[in-house]
Amino acid sequence: MKRKYALVNSCIYHVFNRSIADCVIFNDDDEYSRMREASLFYLFENQDFKFSRFKKISSRKEKPDASVDAPKNGQNKSVRIIAYCFMPTHYHFILKQLQDRGIEKFIGNIQNSYSRYFNLKHNRRGPLWEGRFRNVLIDNDEQLLHLTRHLHLNPINSELVNRPEKWEYSSYREYILTGIDHKNCDFSNDLSIDPEKYKEFVNCNNEYKNELHLIKHLTFE
Repeated sequence: MKRKYALVNSCIYHVFNRSIADCVIFNDDDEYSRMREASLFYLFENQDFKFSRFKKISSRKEKPDASVDAPKNGQNKSVRIIAYCFMPTHYHFILKQLQDRGIEKFIGNIQNSYSRYFNLKHNRRGPLWEGRFRNVLIDNDEQLLHLTRHLHLNPINSELVNRPEKWEYSSYREYILTGIDHKNCDFSNDLSIDPEKYKEFVNCNNEYKNELHLIKHLTFE
């Protein structure tokens, strides 16, 4: 699916890309964690420090000094992550664009960063991703809610785990658990989520199958 129009600020998109030739690009916890950390770091434009420093800070047990180690200007956030799911050969994001070309810059940064890391680790050369990312505009709150469920059920549908909370590499736990440190997602302004009701909503398999037609055009399968 080719993008014909510039992505619009304040709009929400399903953003997707997969590895070239369906190569497995997330092989272990370290690789999934690297992608998650990159997606957190590159939320902000014009960082005052490098990703390597951010990794050292995020690995500390103690919380960093926000005045020194954290992004200083919240208004410089280029996108808001509403949901995500990392799979062995691809990723999904639901993103709200906050700055001009915010999604394009965010995705470009994390893909380039992860490609360098992966190629160095595996003594590999060449492109890692199939091409430019694909995106679909989400039109309303109902579509958005159902699409978050679709992302969070990806590992189940691919038979990687038997319950969504067992997949550590999606935003599902951020939706159903409280008190999680270092959240990647900020969905409070776009979705009203009651953790217990959301958990029931995601795990209602019959309802999911019956209502899949509502979001079929938003998916890439």
